[in-house]
Amino acid sequence: MTYASTLHPASLPTVAVLGCGWLGLPLARALVAAGHSVHGTTTTPGQLLTLRDAGIRPYLLRLSPTLSPTDADTLHAALHDAEVLVLNVPPTRGAGAPDAYPALLRPVAEAAARAGVRHILHVSSTGVYPDEPRAMREADAQATPDAEAPLLRAEALFAGPNHTVVRLAGLIGPGRSPGRFLAGRQNLPLGSAPVNLIHLTDCVGLLIHLIQHNVWGYTLNACAATHPLRRQFYPAAAAQLGLEPPTFLPETTGGKLIDSSLV
Repeated sequence: MTYASTLHPASLPTVAVLGCGWLGLPLARALVAAGHSVHGTTTTPGQLLTLRDAGIRPYLLRLSPTLSPTDADTLHAALHDAEVLVLNVPPTRGAGAPDAYPALLRPVAEAAARAGVRHILHVSSTGVYPDEPRAMREADAQATPDAEAPLLRAEALFAGPNHTVVRLAGLIGPGRSPGRFLAGRQNLPLGSAPVNLIHLTDCVGLLIHLIQHNVWGYTLNACAATHPLRRQFYPAAAAQLGLEPPTFLPETTGGKLIDSSLV
């Protein structure tokens, strides 16, 4: 993926990408290719050489609500001289207390403020929306039993005119083929619910665009503009891979549709 910048290299901000995994590493590589100086963190020692070889200044960092002295120093170093922080650290599913995720990210918000980071681009999720059969726009997020209240509390740490929150829909791309998601499963519910997905390439392109065009002070949904029904999309996606298609119950209950018209 190549994302050429129209800006002069000297004017490109230094970017720190916290979480160089499935999304963060391609993003960091694309930023380097576009001319940015990039710092990147990983929790895996073996990834440090991968980052370095990609032109990314590597840091081994493991976040926690109470950072060890070593990790606190590493976080400070990773943020030093960075004008933009891309925070791409998703919560661990089903792990910890409801406040565990905000507590995990709070030291990052505090360290960024101390380091003088001007802008934070926080990668969140459309899991903040309740599973109701209607279009969900950015103002519709709410803490309900089927929405992710910890995500909303984490987003609040990075609210403000100098920061932007991007709520990504279901991620697809290399290693995440939607044809495998439900293959072979039978009598699934919500066959009439719309599909809400976004491809890795689109995520990277969008995040770079926001950084290079100084789109700050927003909360944005990011999702493909087309929303086929689950009963149409997933069997076709499985068949394309030669896998057993899933089947759905003959009910007509719908689900939420992520409206990304603002972005």
